[in-house]
Amino acid sequence: MSDAQIKNNNATLNIEGKKIDLPYIKGTEGEIGLDVSKLRGQSGVITLDVGFKNTGSTTSAITFLDGEQGILRHRGYAIEDLTEKCSFLEVAYLLIYGELPSKETFEKFDTQIRNHTLVHEDIQKIFNAYPTGSHPMGQITTLVSSLSSFYPQSLNPNRSEDEINLTIIRLLAKMITLASMIYKKSIGHPIIYPDNNLDYVSNFLNMTFKKVSEPYQMDPIVVDTLNKLLILHADHEQNCSTSTVRMVGSSQANLYASISAGVVALWGPLHGGANQKVIEMLEAIKDDGGNVHKYINKAKDKNDPFRLMGFGHRVYKNYDPRAKIIKKNCDQILENLGINDPVLDIAKNLEETALNDQYFIDRKLFPNIDFYSGIIYRAIGFPLDMFTVLFALGRLPGWIAQWKEMQSQNQPISRPRQIYTGEKARDFVDISAR
Repeated sequence: MSDAQIKNNNATLNIEGKKIDLPYIKGTEGEIGLDVSKLRGQSGVITLDVGFKNTGSTTSAITFLDGEQGILRHRGYAIEDLTEKCSFLEVAYLLIYGELPSKETFEKFDTQIRNHTLVHEDIQKIFNAYPTGSHPMGQITTLVSSLSSFYPQSLNPNRSEDEINLTIIRLLAKMITLASMIYKKSIGHPIIYPDNNLDYVSNFLNMTFKKVSEPYQMDPIVVDTLNKLLILHADHEQNCSTSTVRMVGSSQANLYASISAGVVALWGPLHGGANQKVIEMLEAIKDDGGNVHKYINKAKDKNDPFRLMGFGHRVYKNYDPRAKIIKKNCDQILENLGINDPVLDIAKNLEETALNDQYFIDRKLFPNIDFYSGIIYRAIGFPLDMFTVLFALGRLPGWIAQWKEMQSQNQPISRPRQIYTGEKARDFVDISAR
């Protein structure tokens, strides 16, 4: 708990006539949290918050998010500045180590990552065992977890800082190689090895789209857009997957296992799979004739089960600041690549119609980052089932930073409580008498 947090204020809770004083703390941005960590010991009472929608599981100095105002900052830096002025690896360094790197520090960090992009050849034996058509998220989950077997020193929870940093470097470096391997196998192409003359994002694109027989023509707009998308996904406070990483890590599980658990949590359509759902919705509209106004009306009909994917956000009650940033790049990508895709035409029509419809304006149901990221990934050439892998690639430094922070705070193992609603004690009846 930082010095900036107020620890000497108390709130009084009255439970069945008994008054209990509980401390509350205030974060550096004015957020107030009631500290109930000792409530059960004082009174035998626990708090109930299904889904942890209003529960702070930790204090953190990594990301600040204000959904009402549409603000997102990493380590105090506005997301707008980071996406405009930084590379993805610079933001990764900021998240993990707390400060933007100097030129010399970044060059060392970048060089270390370039030197660790190759994966052990035996990993390909695991990789080749997957049946054709396996979902990429199932593959990346297993491959990330398997790294702990290739680097068993990572299993020691009491390693030195240098050893932890080497694990972090390896994970960041190898993630792009693993992700590109998965894509190549899905289309039956040979794996392309890393080219460490290229920067991080360009290296990933080259391994993913280069053909053995011809060079890959790197489009600077594609590189810039993917770089921005990875930054915009890099961390987002205590979401489902990030909380999973911290929870698993609290048992002193190694970094690879903890990140693998985060990948699994991200897989769900309500989390990292949301941009895939956007494209599936657009495909459905196209297959039904492409009438955007019909589906806008369906979305406004309370009795219609249709849901407009990619609009609104659970946290942001204003415009998603990440969507504002990437919309410009989305327009550039579509114009620059000159793609003739009826699904993308429907997406642009849907966006324009919704942004000018008073129903959506009044309810602040603006396009979110999932809407634009799905469109961009499709335009670049990524298949639908790779979208969540790209999300995981972007979220990786945030997960690492959260795991590292949790370890440094010596937080106890996570152990939520429950309210039991089952049967009371009853006598056992032998099977012959039932």
